Amino acid sequence: MTRVYLDHNATTPLRPEARAAMIAAMELCGNPSSVHAEGRAAKALVEKARAQVATAFGADGADIIFTSGATEGAALALGGRHLQGAAIEHDAVRAWTEEVLPVAADGSVDVTDPSRSTLQLANSETGLVQQLPAGLAVTDATQAFGKRPVAFNWLGAQMALVSAHKLGGPKGIGAVVVQRGTELAAQIKGGGQEMGRRSGTENVIGIAGFGAAAEAAAQDLANGVWEKVAEIRNILENALEAGSEATIFVGKDQQRLPNTLCFATPGWKGETQVMQMDLAGFAISAGSACSSGKVRASAVLTAMGYDEATAAGAIRVSLGPETTEEDVLRFAETWLGKEKKHRARAA
Repeated sequence: MTRVYLDHNATTPLRPEARAAMIAAMELCGNPSSVHAEGRAAKALVEKARAQVATAFGADGADIIFTSGATEGAALALGGRHLQGAAIEHDAVRAWTEEVLPVAADGSVDVTDPSRSTLQLANSETGLVQQLPAGLAVTDATQAFGKRPVAFNWLGAQMALVSAHKLGGPKGIGAVVVQRGTELAAQIKGGGQEMGRRSGTENVIGIAGFGAAAEAAAQDLANGVWEKVAEIRNILENALEAGSEATIFVGKDQQRLPNTLCFATPGWKGETQVMQMDLAGFAISAGSACSSGKVRASAVLTAMGYDEATAAGAIRVSLGPETTEEDVLRFAETWLGKEKKHRARAA
């Protein structure tokens, strides 16, 4: 059985460009903080990747602070700031915010005090894209970076969170992008690396992979790769909609990430669907993958006003550049067959 990977919002396959950059970085033995030739070579690789990420993210002139990922980035950017947020944010952000921002039925969030608020650029479960207000304190751009044209310099946010493994880079490396002049107190103190904002010897191998992946992702966007992904996503959505009258498609006809499809079948638990499709050879998810294997009713859909049965019956299919039309049509045929059996058992 040939498996089909349809969970790119959880993590992406490693790009060959990132793999090559990481292998090359393994040959360097120097510490980037050392002043000798070996140290300077490692430092040069870190700074090359910093420039690659800045260019790909449209953040020329901003500070790129490398972290172990978006979760640590959220702690660095949000910790101790008492910002307002919404229930649709990723758990890594929600852990640091007061959930007071209302969520509309279409998934949009009303931000009344941008300088004291955080708002994601795109949702990992629904793919819905937010319109960010000017002067926003922090935005989680993890899902949007690499999938749609984004430039930090025109987002209007003071800081943004990004992660390598969402765009074909390695796991365990991310960054906080910071407008110059923005105060950012270090959470990890020590040797003063990363401009004094994040101490600890840099993960040179991961950083090199991040830089190469960001550069390749930007080239994919320029080449229209994600427009093709959106076409295939729409083929899947249309096939499922034509075959199932009971299924609700979240965000249809709204601005979404080009690769994301979230749909719910009330009464058919998302975790059951995930397991059944896994056994059939398809990797999908029932919400965010960052909950230590826990599966529960989607907090995102609940915040949008969906009832418990619908929120518990939601799954997410997220495509990548390598996903084919044949892949999604095979998925649709398999899923519809299982949905038909579910309806027969429930009758």
